[in-house]
Amino acid sequence: MTSAARSANASARQAANSRPLKIAARGGILAYGITHLIIGGLALQVAFGQGGEQADQSGAFQALAQQPFGQVLLWLLTVGFVAAALWRLEQAIWGFSYESDRTKLIRKKVTSAVKAVIFVVLALLAGRTASGGGGGGGGQQQATAGVFGLPGGQWLVGLAGVVVLVVGVVKVYEGYKKKFLEDMSAPSDHRARRVLERVGQVGNMAKGVAIGLIGILLAVAAIQRRPDEATGLDAALKGLAAQPYGPYLLIAVAIGLVAYGVFCFFDARYHRV
Repeated sequence: MTSAARSANASARQAANSRPLKIAARGGILAYGITHLIIGGLALQVAFGQGGEQADQSGAFQALAQQPFGQVLLWLLTVGFVAAALWRLEQAIWGFSYESDRTKLIRKKVTSAVKAVIFVVLALLAGRTASGGGGGGGGQQQATAGVFGLPGGQWLVGLAGVVVLVVGVVKVYEGYKKKFLEDMSAPSDHRARRVLERVGQVGNMAKGVAIGLIGILLAVAAIQRRPDEATGLDAALKGLAAQPYGPYLLIAVAIGLVAYGVFCFFDARYHRV
């Protein structure tokens, strides 16, 4: 039994390290970047009071579906997300052999596991949109309402909001400190590296702000016992636009999300896959 288990583990690891999967994983990172470019564009429309689309992943996929060959592109994104999910799962199990610090190693593995789940969700969402099933908006609101119905549900939603807010703050900090370079084989060319660093800083910090806004929404929903307030990135960005000077702040966040999309293009090229 032990020998069979080891053999199966070795086979799985070999498949996960195969060149085709690694190439596909880079495609998944690229797909993630394209998604953020579209979300950033939708957020800019919200800031300027134009368009009624959701400024989140669902809205991005719906917008893409309306373009020529949109369904084909969505299926390609779906395949890329699946490959990225498998790659992240491999990283969570066997990855980061170059990391000597045990604490950092565990953190990176846990982060990869979480990102594997995110890519699975994106794959399901893109696949559903490509097949004409709609974007699935409102799923977070329904899930939050379900949690509210549990014993201590209000506290659970509040705790989730705090956790998401902390994740956003950490993302901002890591972006500012250029922590993303730790998992990249950055270009040796000084000018290219400087562009990568600046785009990565702006993009990751903006991504952290967006995540933090979702955390704040969850916390507010818990305090007010209103699950309809916890509706994800779209509500977070539109809520920001409704604040004093909100459109200007939203423009800054939108440009940052576009920068994050551009950063993903660099990441697809230079990430240690």
